Amino acid sequence: MPPPHRVVIVAFPGIELLDVTGPAEVFSVATRVAGTDRPGYHVRIATADGGPTVTSSGVRLMADLALDEVSGPIDTLLVSGAVEIADGGVEPVIDREVTDWLRHGASRARRVGSVCAGAHVLAAAGLLDGRPATTHWLTAARLAADHPRVRVDPDPIFIRDGQVWTCAGVTSGMDMTLAMVAEDHGQDLALATARMMVMYVKRAGGQSQFSVPLSVRSCEDDRIDELRMWIAEHLVEDLSLEALAARTHLSVRHFTRLFHQRTSTTPAAYVEAARLEAARRLLEDSHRSLPEVAAASGLGSVETLHRVFRRRLGTTPAEYRRRF
Repeated sequence: MPPPHRVVIVAFPGIELLDVTGPAEVFSVATRVAGTDRPGYHVRIATADGGPTVTSSGVRLMADLALDEVSGPIDTLLVSGAVEIADGGVEPVIDREVTDWLRHGASRARRVGSVCAGAHVLAAAGLLDGRPATTHWLTAARLAADHPRVRVDPDPIFIRDGQVWTCAGVTSGMDMTLAMVAEDHGQDLALATARMMVMYVKRAGGQSQFSVPLSVRSCEDDRIDELRMWIAEHLVEDLSLEALAARTHLSVRHFTRLFHQRTSTTPAAYVEAARLEAARRLLEDSHRSLPEVAAASGLGSVETLHRVFRRRLGTTPAEYRRRF
């Protein structure tokens, strides 16, 4: 049997503990589930000096080796992430020793990935230039501003571009690792691993980091917040502009202006996005026909379902179902 896949997870002070232990646990469980018939994973944690590092939670994480001791080919190289709260904002941490090592060390890896704000470290090392990438939505704008050659998409929970992988916040590192297990050993082993870990295996890379109601910041006007929550539970009802305005006891003109002011989108666009999200979930989690999906999501007809999927996602409902 071939030797196990060699995995190196790079850590540095201030990292999120789950950025390291989450992927490590997925690889560990996959190894146990695979048994003796297939090569599993051999995971090692590397820090700049080979010593322990303190994570953001205060837990000390022990390293197996120093970066300079990482020799030979690497199957999977993962870089964890760290952020700092500064002046009320979130700042990604760039560890210069890790960045310097990545510029030559990453070339020995078959597959390179980052977890959460680790994408900023990969980008600083030049490993994301010309590629699509994602990171935690809180730091995505900063990643795009600091590295204009990186095509940043803040929405997906992970993105794969060739052998370079990036993912969103903390727990999405486990989703990304499951996808790596599926690439190495097939979907059946990834599913068995997810079941063992009581994970939601359906969270494929193209899924959004957050749902439509959560994607809009809560506003000062309770009427608009309450309406958004009501919309999510009544997608098949009349959600026309006039009906929504009447529900908030406002004129159409005043309601339209207030809704856009509070949410930065129009009522019609918000309703369509909410119905699209419902249709996506039905395609992922049920065997309902396309007419049934269109009706249950409030989109009405298969024609409308197709039109919204093509305009907003660039794909068809059938292709989306096959993919997810």
